[in-house]
Amino acid sequence: MSSEVLVARHNFDSRSVAQAGEPFPPPDAEATFKEGFYPSSGLATAGYRSSKYSPEEWHINNFSTLHQAATDRNNAERICHESKTLYQETEAGTLRTQAEGTRHLGERLQHIHFWKSELQRHIEKLVAETDLLLQQKRRLLKALDATEIPFAIATDNLTCRERRLGPDLVKDGVEEELLKEVELIRSIQALLKRTLSQAVNQIKCNRDAKQTLELDWSDKYQAYSLDDQCGRYNNMSTDTQYHPNSDNLQDQLCNRDVWVSFTQDNLSVAQREEQASVELRLLVERVLQETAEDLRVQCSNVDQAFSQRCLQLTEAKTQLQLHLTQILDQIGAQERNIVSLQQALYDKEAPLRVAQSRLHQRSHRPHMELCRDNPQFSLVGEAGQISQTMSSLQQQLSAARSSLSHLEESRMVLEKDIGCKTHSLLIDRDKCMSHRTRYPTIIALSGY
Repeated sequence: MSSEVLVARHNFDSRSVAQAGEPFPPPDAEATFKEGFYPSSGLATAGYRSSKYSPEEWHINNFSTLHQAATDRNNAERICHESKTLYQETEAGTLRTQAEGTRHLGERLQHIHFWKSELQRHIEKLVAETDLLLQQKRRLLKALDATEIPFAIATDNLTCRERRLGPDLVKDGVEEELLKEVELIRSIQALLKRTLSQAVNQIKCNRDAKQTLELDWSDKYQAYSLDDQCGRYNNMSTDTQYHPNSDNLQDQLCNRDVWVSFTQDNLSVAQREEQASVELRLLVERVLQETAEDLRVQCSNVDQAFSQRCLQLTEAKTQLQLHLTQILDQIGAQERNIVSLQQALYDKEAPLRVAQSRLHQRSHRPHMELCRDNPQFSLVGEAGQISQTMSSLQQQLSAARSSLSHLEESRMVLEKDIGCKTHSLLIDRDKCMSHRTRYPTIIALSGY
């Protein structure tokens, strides 16, 4: 061992050595150590002293070794004390931090569970509301289909009434009510189609909002499962691993306010759609009820107009038949009167021939016998009277024949008018009114 190695540690602390209970070195060794005096520093000496150290060097080397050992032991004791203190502090801090993290995870689980429950509640409300709206949609479709029957009945009634004859082809109250009914049905169909379109759009909005909530709920369900798994981790868990870079994702995360605002916005949209759906359902119910009532009221108006018109036709037909009966009776009487007049004329021909023959024969009297005597005056008066009577009878016969002709014309007119009334009654009562018995009920018109 060289002298440089033995005396390499030249720093000396006598207080640390004294505190450690080690004996102080001799004064001359300390002085020699401090002054750097090395009697045998490798110089050549005579004999056996050329490779040996001096006692002072031995003491210095021994002191240095003891000093280094004491220093290392003190450092080791200090480090052990500090390590024990640090271990205890870090152990308590780690447990406290871990407990705080577990508590935060528990609070987070409560928050996630609360919002997940709110999402679930509104999802169920949207599902129920959508189902109710789907029922209203089906009612709208049924009500829209049910309006086709009244429309077909009304148009068929109008078409049938176009086949009325003669003076009965009139724009009466029935036709006006039927036209009102057709227009009402068209407007109701347009209203039902618009309402149905609104219901379809609202159902789509409800499903979109429900899908958004379900996606949020699914994310929260997954986050709840992950945080629940994190909360179950402990120091005895065997499935934990090192992930040194796991804290690098913090810059990509949103804060809690944004997280809460996101869910609240989704819930607000869902609540708006729920309210809009409720209002639309009430609107659909009111539309179905009012349209059904309007159709039934108009149907009653048309039926009443048909009843009144049929009553008018029946009364007119009865009066016409009564007049026809009277006309027929009068025609018979007139025909008999004509026969009587003809017989009267025929009966007057013989007296006229007799009177005229007497006058003709007396016109052959000779000379002064051809005078205007009483027989002559009587025969002339008789012939004139018979001729006048026959002329009167002839005029009366002509008037009777003219009256009979007018009676026949009236009979034909009455019979034709009675035929028109019968045909009109057949159309209105037997066809139209019987067809209207298939008019849908108010329940069917309401979509049930």
